[in-house]
Amino acid sequence: MLSQRTRYTIRALQHLADHYGEGPIRLFDIAEAQNIPKKFLTVILSEFARLGIVSTKRGPDGGYWLAVPPVDVRYGDIVRLTRGSVALVPCASRFDYKPCENCVTQKDCRLHRLMVMVRDETARILDTVTLADPIPIPESELTL
Repeated sequence: MLSQRTRYTIRALQHLADHYGEGPIRLFDIAEAQNIPKKFLTVILSEFARLGIVSTKRGPDGGYWLAVPPVDVRYGDIVRLTRGSVALVPCASRFDYKPCENCVTQKDCRLHRLMVMVRDETARILDTVTLADPIPIPESELTL
């Protein structure tokens, strides 16, 4: 599962993407619209400002905005920056690999092979969708 931090980050960046080119957006407005605690949001946006993805301006006319076009921010990048990996288990991670504790040898582990397939498919999707892309409602959710 995605951590709360990752979900907050995605929602905050989506909000900034939705208002791209409109100038600074106040922290309070982002927090209210996305139901994110202000202290948590401050930490998230400060971190992404250091990474060059978000820009900020202090003062009464200040706020936050995306420093790069939404088309240049992929969901996979956000997940990796906040989580370290898109893999569900450490032995399937490309960039944060760790052998699983209490496991059979990796070459004999069918779960490992399955999780690598899941990682690859998840990465394929997350790395092709950007903050600029519309996200359609899946058919399975149209009946909810």
